[in-house]
Amino acid sequence: MYRVAKASEFLAITGASINDIKITKKAIVWPLQKCRVIDVTPVNYTFEVNAMSAEKLPFLLPAVFTIGPRVDDHDSLVKYAKLLSDHSHDSHNVKELVQGVIEGETRVLAASMTMEEIFKGTKDFKKEVFGKVQLELNQFGLLIYNANIKQLVDVRGHEYFSYLGQKTQMEAANQAKVDVAGAKMKGEIGAKERQGLTLQNAAKIDAETKIISTQREGEGKKQEIMVKSQVKIYENQREADVAEANALLATKKAGWAQQAKMAEVEAEKAVAIREAELQKEVERKNALAKTEQLKAEQLSKATVDYEIKVQEANSVLYKKQKESEAVLYERQKAAEAQKVAAEAQLYAAQQAADAELYAKRKEAEGMKALAEAQGFKIRTLLTSLGGNYNALRDYLMIESGLFKDIAKINAEAIQGLQPKISVWSNGDTRDGSGAANSAMKEIASVYGALPPLFQTVHEQTGMLPPAWMGSLPSPGAGKAITNQPEN
Repeated sequence: MYRVAKASEFLAITGASINDIKITKKAIVWPLQKCRVIDVTPVNYTFEVNAMSAEKLPFLLPAVFTIGPRVDDHDSLVKYAKLLSDHSHDSHNVKELVQGVIEGETRVLAASMTMEEIFKGTKDFKKEVFGKVQLELNQFGLLIYNANIKQLVDVRGHEYFSYLGQKTQMEAANQAKVDVAGAKMKGEIGAKERQGLTLQNAAKIDAETKIISTQREGEGKKQEIMVKSQVKIYENQREADVAEANALLATKKAGWAQQAKMAEVEAEKAVAIREAELQKEVERKNALAKTEQLKAEQLSKATVDYEIKVQEANSVLYKKQKESEAVLYERQKAAEAQKVAAEAQLYAAQQAADAELYAKRKEAEGMKALAEAQGFKIRTLLTSLGGNYNALRDYLMIESGLFKDIAKINAEAIQGLQPKISVWSNGDTRDGSGAANSAMKEIASVYGALPPLFQTVHEQTGMLPPAWMGSLPSPGAGKAITNQPEN
């Protein structure tokens, strides 16, 4: 049977396969085992403990203790299950057990303290009782969750606290009468003294007031003159600061304007350099594209030729097969007509036909094997090259001598050309400034390469550069152009 305890309960299981006792929240209870539910909810115990102080004065100590099993310690739960699990929390037996422990420890502690110590040190007394009682309850697996000790109460026939209260009240009443008489005497004497002091202080204050008013007038005039002087000094200082700030602002504006102008010039030069680089990259890409296109055309042509040859071989094979079948059929018909007359001649003719048919078939199988071998060769090469069709194409072109044919075609294409060579001079950019002109050498070299580039493009395509980049010389104006970069 599967048993599950509530949130405030535990299961205590004993019996077969359990050495001592098993405390758990949920478990399967097997045959020959017993399971008991333990309720660990704390319970309030209210007592009035009869105790006696060191002066042999009896008193009542009302107390309320909240006590329950210690749920955070497995050993304490085992002790509680063994010793007290057969009784409910509020049973008479458990209550007597707890009350006996509390009364015993409280009486022992009260006997070692005077009534005054107990009354004034209630907090310490409670702490001592709490600690000693908890030590005794540990052997039962119990824990004091809360302890509340009320005010001490007199035992009937021993009204110590009542007499002590009456004594305090009488002492307070007599002291109050003495205080009232003393206060009345001090009030009459103090009133006369205050009247005399009032007249003396009034005369003294009048004299001091006249002296202070004269001093204040002189200090006021002196302070006014000092303030005017400080205001004038501050105004002069502010004017000097404003003039200095205006000069600094003008200097910074001039520097910023110079930086902005230099940045514009650098940006224009960078744009021109970038355009030239991009044009060069475009030309290079075009050349690569043309080369790839030529390679693709040659590869396509080779593939088509291969497929055509395969188809022709298959056609020849099929044609020869059909011819062989026709010859065989004719000879078989002739042999059947002459079978009765010339059986031996028919056998000879049939053997000759079979030999010829075998030869033709072998020839066809050889051509088919050749075609399959070529296909296998191409697949093997493609696998060896890692599936790289470009490498396979280059290998087939080399094997078939296609590169040699391309070189021959290119050589024949340029025969009879009359190249035009133009010589350009960009002049000497060195002006003796040394390191001051070295920052512009790179830009000057780029600008020096632009005129021959534009001239070549114009001669080959007829295109002219934009007007903002410059213009080419008219025909006959000279073959040398000097391009001097701006400093």
